[in-house]
Amino acid sequence: MGSITLQGVRKSFGAHDIIKGADLEIKDGSFVVFVGPSGCGKTTLLRMIAGLEDVTGGAIMIDGTNVVDVPPAKRGLSMVFQSYALYPHMSVRGNIAFGLKMAGLPKAEIDKKVEDAAAILNLTNYLERKPRELSGGQRQRVAIGRAIVREPKAFLFDEPLSNLDAALRVQMRLELTRLQRQLGTTAIYVTHDQVEAMTMADQIVVLSAGKIEQSGSPLDLYERPNNLFVAGFIGSPKMNFITGRLAEEKGAKTIGVRPEHLGVNKQGQGWVGSVAVAEHLGADTFLYVDVPEIGTLTARCSGEMAVKVGDSVGLVPDETRLHRFDSDGKAIR
Repeated sequence: MGSITLQGVRKSFGAHDIIKGADLEIKDGSFVVFVGPSGCGKTTLLRMIAGLEDVTGGAIMIDGTNVVDVPPAKRGLSMVFQSYALYPHMSVRGNIAFGLKMAGLPKAEIDKKVEDAAAILNLTNYLERKPRELSGGQRQRVAIGRAIVREPKAFLFDEPLSNLDAALRVQMRLELTRLQRQLGTTAIYVTHDQVEAMTMADQIVVLSAGKIEQSGSPLDLYERPNNLFVAGFIGSPKMNFITGRLAEEKGAKTIGVRPEHLGVNKQGQGWVGSVAVAEHLGADTFLYVDVPEIGTLTARCSGEMAVKVGDSVGLVPDETRLHRFDSDGKAIR
């Protein structure tokens, strides 16, 4: 079992609040991603769950037991850090087995656990190599293997892919998602990359300035953001926001429309503007269009559409996909 519940969890340094009363329910076996900009408190919250940071107030329940005063080693959790934290003088086998040896498990049991983990992670042929002989992706697998063999109640991942190049990040993202589904172990994953969050999570937790802004499935947050912050953070390219007369006509202080929900035409229909930048990405083209009275809007259209800088285009919003926000930045339902 690996259900985790946060009840009014707070973290303060003197008068400065880092985590401002977090309430969260994490179901056993789910893949939860903490996402937000740098300094929002996501890593601090993860380290509090792990027991690596003291809790100022509130409760952290693991399978119904408050672990606030329980030391990290006794919480039944395994953490995978941004740095691989491997012992350079040990082989892959030695690194994966290290925690089990410290726990005093019999050699036969250790060997079986290590070999089973290596098979899952495609590391069987690398067990006798040293970390310096491995690629970045392989080193990260070793770090994950070290966590797997402990058979934890939950895995805690602190930006584990940030040191990898773009192509390898995508590959490892898929491997991690597949691995978590295969093991069925609860996972909490910290990232600042909302694309990682959208593609990996069962549940996304969006944080800003130490506060949980919204928690829900990727599709929930994409389609029904609670406020301007979540609306602007989830989705790539980010949502367009419009204020002034056009927003007031729609009954809101601010209206939001995603780039993919703006129809692009050359007939001058809708909001007419001039293309300032055109990013041709193959299947898609992103247009940055300067529209009088509104400003610059981002539109996503087919890569086959022949548009270039300086062209006049019309943008027509899908009225059924408009987001409306009040003067406090909260969504109007």
